[in-house]
Amino acid sequence: MKNFDAVVIGAGPGGYPTAIRLAQLGLKTAIIEKESFGGVCLNVGCIPSKALIYGSSQFWKMKNESEEMGITVKSVDCNLEKMQEWKSGVVKKLTTGVQGLLKANGVEIIKGTASFKDNKTLEVVSAQSKETVTATNFVIATGSRVVQIPTLPFNGKNIISSTEALSLKELPKEMIVIGGGFIGIEIGTVYAKLGSKVTIVEALDQLLATVDSELVSVVQKKMKHFGITVHTGAKALGIKEKEAAKASKLNLEIETKDKTKQTLSADIILVSVGRKPNSDNLGLEKIGIKMDSRGNILTNNQSLTNLSNIYAIGDVAGAPQLAHRATMDGLLVAECVAGKKSFKDYKTVPWAVFCDPEIAVAGLTEKEATEKGFKIKVGRFPFAASGKALAMNESEGMAKIVIDEKTEAILGVHIVGPEAANLIAEAALAIEMGATVEDLVRTIHTHPTLPEVMPEAVEAAFYKAIHIYKPKRG
Repeated sequence: MKNFDAVVIGAGPGGYPTAIRLAQLGLKTAIIEKESFGGVCLNVGCIPSKALIYGSSQFWKMKNESEEMGITVKSVDCNLEKMQEWKSGVVKKLTTGVQGLLKANGVEIIKGTASFKDNKTLEVVSAQSKETVTATNFVIATGSRVVQIPTLPFNGKNIISSTEALSLKELPKEMIVIGGGFIGIEIGTVYAKLGSKVTIVEALDQLLATVDSELVSVVQKKMKHFGITVHTGAKALGIKEKEAAKASKLNLEIETKDKTKQTLSADIILVSVGRKPNSDNLGLEKIGIKMDSRGNILTNNQSLTNLSNIYAIGDVAGAPQLAHRATMDGLLVAECVAGKKSFKDYKTVPWAVFCDPEIAVAGLTEKEATEKGFKIKVGRFPFAASGKALAMNESEGMAKIVIDEKTEAILGVHIVGPEAANLIAEAALAIEMGATVEDLVRTIHTHPTLPEVMPEAVEAAFYKAIHIYKPKRG
């Protein structure tokens, strides 16, 4: 039997930083992982998808956009198998690094599947052994997994999840993506840029349903440029063939917005309709951990469950299901376990969609701000008026800033355009520290750079932007 001050279950972007910080704070710490270190994010999510997004974008630009800049490329080909090897190399460097960091910080690594026997004891089972682990405190960081739908069960061959989609070695001629959320659009755009004919089927009336429609419209327009067909308000009814796994082509029947039925054909169907928490098979019911109807573990503002020594962080504790949120949760939990008075008090959790152009958001939308009782001003500045964006040949999109008219505090920032995921960091800092529009405008931004759109968007709300003309109303 092994005993620790703290044990972390799950070595994803929430779990491994938690374990490292616990060890740094002087606690005897172990981490248990049943599959891959780095979790979904490093292995089959954030990192491999961004590698493929970057690779496919380079290919698209060389093939379709270099000529207008005077660069003639006679022959551009994509070896998808070699691109996958490169992507896997990136992943391997990071996952190997995670284990090295854990060991360097004195965290004991235990491989296997953990389940609670009681609130201070775990049983850990692997192919080689079964052992008992006890601890004073536990942190559940087991993440989430893809959701299956009854009409399109995964077969790992031609009806696939994002995991398989990120490892394809042959380019499908035709791909159908079920689900117009973050993952579906990102992966669909990758294969469209590489040459696949991509169709996206979304049940709701808008792609990226939680995103400001002004931003979505910019992305959807660009998707047409990549040859992507979009059906919104459409339902996937199922495959016509009885043995989908053996069929060379899949014929998917959908019901469109006007209630008519249509058949779509594809080599591969990617189902991307959300994720669910990995809270089952942990023995949580046995020890009385409270969960909601979806299996999310209920926690307070310290990520503490209803048991005084068990915490839950990241996807397993509900939305937002974001790697960076899980990391921050974990770092605060480590301080709590070490006796510090730390609490979650996030003014904003920024996020991004790595579509083309990128979307990134921090803070409130116009609608949310109004519903909360704020009287607002909204400023917009287009990348078409940014010297840097024009020099990059990436002028689609805009920065949009929501401002409290009374206090002039920055309530929300919404960006669609080049490097939006990087640009949002300034917005997140501004909101977190309670910055006003004057703080942002009086900060000198390097020229020529993309962040210059931020103060210009603020100034546009007050009819004072320099590089666009916005006449005052009335």
